[in-house]
Amino acid sequence: MDRLEAMSILSAAVEAGSFTAASRRLSVPLPTVSRKIADLETHLNARLLIRTTRKLTLTDAGEAYLAAARKILEQVSEAERAAAGEYLAPRGNLAIAAPIVFGRLHVLPIATAFLADFPDIDIQFVLSDRNADLIEEQIDMAVRIGPLADSSLVAARVGVVRSVVCASPAFLKSRGLPRTPDDLAALPCITFGSTAANAWTFSSKGRGARAIPVRSRLVVNTAEAAIDAAIGGVGIVRVLSYQVASAVAERRLRIVLADDEPEPLPVHLVYPAQASHPPLKLRRFLEFAAPRLKKTLAAIEKRVA
Repeated sequence: MDRLEAMSILSAAVEAGSFTAASRRLSVPLPTVSRKIADLETHLNARLLIRTTRKLTLTDAGEAYLAAARKILEQVSEAERAAAGEYLAPRGNLAIAAPIVFGRLHVLPIATAFLADFPDIDIQFVLSDRNADLIEEQIDMAVRIGPLADSSLVAARVGVVRSVVCASPAFLKSRGLPRTPDDLAALPCITFGSTAANAWTFSSKGRGARAIPVRSRLVVNTAEAAIDAAIGGVGIVRVLSYQVASAVAERRLRIVLADDEPEPLPVHLVYPAQASHPPLKLRRFLEFAAPRLKKTLAAIEKRVA
């Protein structure tokens, strides 16, 4: 029995939550996953997993064995990377994920500059507004906007973005400037995606968070379309500050109700906490990207201040 392989399969099954998911992640037939773990339990003369139709649960013996197995797998992985030269010189492939608009505008230029400085590293750049499972999808690092729910990730904070309400100067001149969030109820609004709701939340000073009804005069499926419509005078839109920084700086849009905005959303670079010493290629990208993103986000906040 290949015990390292069995350890890897056990770890993948627990992380993925099922034998089927582990089979997909490892590209190994489902019967092989089941047999390898059964062989491991026979070899150890101990039951490691309690398997039901809904989930996998580690036994006490399984928890202790998996913790030790992961340390062994980490040491083997680090030894292989060291032998391949990843700790001597930055090289290899990096998979980087980022939200679509933020990634295209602000992360892609950093990635292309990084490639110019590190000719032995190749990047797979994934743009998606879905928070990918970094381990399952084999992504080395991701940009996350908003609170972090996954405590298994190592995170480096690089700044914040605001949730801003804005409209075109022409619209505000003809319809009036909203002085409080309550004024939005009488004004046409533009909503999109997950914000296509009948209320927006504000954090007015002294009143705490509260939901304000809004009337969606136009509903679209992308932030870019919503911003274009707002510039065209259709109504008021709520987006993230980096999405309208240029339009605000060029005075095509004006931010309103700034004193009532919710708390800014943190922006992090995150990567899986799988190794005590991440590969040099990952460390070099973090060292390269973090200060540049901090500078970019600080500049954005100045433009929309």
